[in-house]
Amino acid sequence: MSTIQIFDPALCCSTGVCGVDVDQQLVDFSSDLDWAKQNGAHIERFNLAQEPMVFAENPVVKGFLERSGAEALPLILVDGEVALAGRYPNRNELTRWAAITVIDEKSASSCCSGSKCC
Repeated sequence: MSTIQIFDPALCCSTGVCGVDVDQQLVDFSSDLDWAKQNGAHIERFNLAQEPMVFAENPVVKGFLERSGAEALPLILVDGEVALAGRYPNRNELTRWAAITVIDEKSASSCCSGSKCC
């Protein structure tokens, strides 16, 4: 199973609902992360404001920050390699990286309707 690591910029919280300015992108991403974890994804998330040493001790992240600066975060690593930078991944990307098999609920429910069963 792949390990997905998210290196967030300095945030007061990772949900996006703290303070007066709700960041809908972070709210959606937090929901997608919860979904991925519930479906077996191995995801680690780090906040620059709360865990700066994790950033400094990871050579890939440290090199990225030296070249691009903290304004280029978030940085997403999959199995230690850069998969995405500068934006949060969507659910499809998380699904692909974590190798989550998605069952199409429509076809599954219609499969056994009627006289024939799967």
